[in-house]
Amino acid sequence: MMMVRKSKGLGERHQKILDFIASYQREHKHPPSIREIGVHCDISSTSVVNYYLDQLEKNGHLERDRKISRGMRLTGNTPLGDMFRVPLAGVIQAGEPIQVPTNSDFPSFTADDSVEIATSLLPSKEKGKELFALKVQGESMIDAMVNDGDIVILKPTQEARNGDMVAVWLNDRNETTLKFFFKEKDRFRLQPANPTIEPIFINKNEALEIKGKVVMVIRKVERLN
Repeated sequence: MMMVRKSKGLGERHQKILDFIASYQREHKHPPSIREIGVHCDISSTSVVNYYLDQLEKNGHLERDRKISRGMRLTGNTPLGDMFRVPLAGVIQAGEPIQVPTNSDFPSFTADDSVEIATSLLPSKEKGKELFALKVQGESMIDAMVNDGDIVILKPTQEARNGDMVAVWLNDRNETTLKFFFKEKDRFRLQPANPTIEPIFINKNEALEIKGKVVMVIRKVERLN
């Protein structure tokens, strides 16, 4: 199990919860539920789990959105070990597909654009591999805790399993989008994580190219003036 480096001032129970959230996120690509945290950490009451999560949030180790199921995320204030840089390749639309320039997979950023992430947060099988980052534009994936302005870290791939969150290039339309991928009988379904937005259906005779699979999400930090 991936361990978060012990942070000064945290109790054993707090640390166990942080370790479990990090490990669960790595394996399932989304945060655990309150009940799952309780079961793993031997806490029988969900109100007690919420008490610990509230403390972690106040101490800056966790961000929570109580309007969304599983609405929690570890923050950069938790010591996470060695850091490395991933090139920021451009913008990906989480909403209606966004048109991209001719002869380009994504809108271009400069070669110096990059994001710094913690090695310890990545699945072990992805460490040391080539990765790239895209900035999210739109709100079609908000129920998957991917918001407008967030950055997704992806591994390059042309294949995906049902339920994978992927960056897709719709060749015939010259458009890109970020969605959950599902292969159906005679079509592909690109499923948003927002009940107000309809899925996109692509016939199998229409060109569709998967550019990458999301392995990590970095949340945009709002800065106060």
